[in-house]
Amino acid sequence: MKLSNRNVAALVRPASKDDVVIWDDDLPGFGVRLRGDNRSYLVQYRCGVQQRRESLGDVRKVKLEDARKAARQRFAMAQLGQDPAAERAAAKIKAAAKRLTLGVVAERYLEAKEAGLRPSTYREAKRYFTVHWRSFSDRPIATIRRADVAAGLQDISKTHGPVAAGRARANLSALYSWSMREALCDANPVIATNDPAAGRRSRARVLAEGELATIWRACQDDDFGRIVKLLMLTGCRRSEVGELKWHEVDFDRGTMTIASTRTKNHRVLTLTLPQIAVALLRSTPRRDGNDNVFGGGIPGFTVWSYATDLLNDRIAAAEGKPLKHWTLHDLRRSVATHMAEIGVQPHIIEAVLNHASGHKGGVHGIYNLAGYPREIAAALLLWAEHLSAVIASRKRKVVPLRKPVPA
Repeated sequence: MKLSNRNVAALVRPASKDDVVIWDDDLPGFGVRLRGDNRSYLVQYRCGVQQRRESLGDVRKVKLEDARKAARQRFAMAQLGQDPAAERAAAKIKAAAKRLTLGVVAERYLEAKEAGLRPSTYREAKRYFTVHWRSFSDRPIATIRRADVAAGLQDISKTHGPVAAGRARANLSALYSWSMREALCDANPVIATNDPAAGRRSRARVLAEGELATIWRACQDDDFGRIVKLLMLTGCRRSEVGELKWHEVDFDRGTMTIASTRTKNHRVLTLTLPQIAVALLRSTPRRDGNDNVFGGGIPGFTVWSYATDLLNDRIAAAEGKPLKHWTLHDLRRSVATHMAEIGVQPHIIEAVLNHASGHKGGVHGIYNLAGYPREIAAALLLWAEHLSAVIASRKRKVVPLRKPVPA
């Protein structure tokens, strides 16, 4: 049949056939396919040993002359040894790859990982992609090379420091590893780049008792001041206190329970607080409709750097000189160290800190599931009394948990 606009519109599929092709007598390999209630233009050609069939569109939406023109283009390419279908498939893959930018993939990666990450870890990972790797956000992940990553790490190290650069590198590598498993890319360009944080010693700063007293006295009666004091009293991580929820505080029992979703090892941590810590929480004003103990944002307290700088300014003004560089995490190490010095057993200190190592590591951690609630309460009470005595420059009233070993 010689296809025309009139007879194409009049074509009807035979009732005895579900799928039939009406070929054009004027252009062999070109025709109209009748399948179910649909009618579409069809082109059929051979590329080497491969026979191709392609739809050229619905007859109601594509003009006959346009479909014939497209068919002739396919035939011409095939005669010249090209494969139109393969080239279009490759073009689609290339276009899709261009849409898979680092920014787009980072959103998908974070969405996939959010349920398994602590809120603070999730926010930090997001910050690395949106801030530290911002210059790559519009680039397709498949086009980012190892040299690009290496140069980016150097820039991050100069701007934010080697530790931040090392963490940015780790997050980017994790994203690429996930993307490879999701078939979004074929290689991880982070592999074999230098880690800016490699070889750097872990922080070992332990604040002296006098320094702890100086920080305590410089704290104001506000959210940050209460957070810092609670960090000193409990040895908790800053996110565990800064993101504390009112439903995690039981004033009747005098306990603070950190949910497993907010701890580093995903284990619930319940601390029986000394009275001074309970009083700090009772003095914290509640915000209507907000379950956060501290901070007005969704996660809780967030202005860490700003508040720490103001605290250090007050310390410098009061003492006539700044305190040697310290971080909020140094408080945790300092609490553990000074607890040991006043006689708290190492395994109880680990329980206070919610560590899953030491006596809780390996086989011991499988069989010893004790939470030591009474021992934790006693240790925190002893430490609170000792710290209060240091701050007030008086002697302690509570005796150590164990007697010192004779020399």
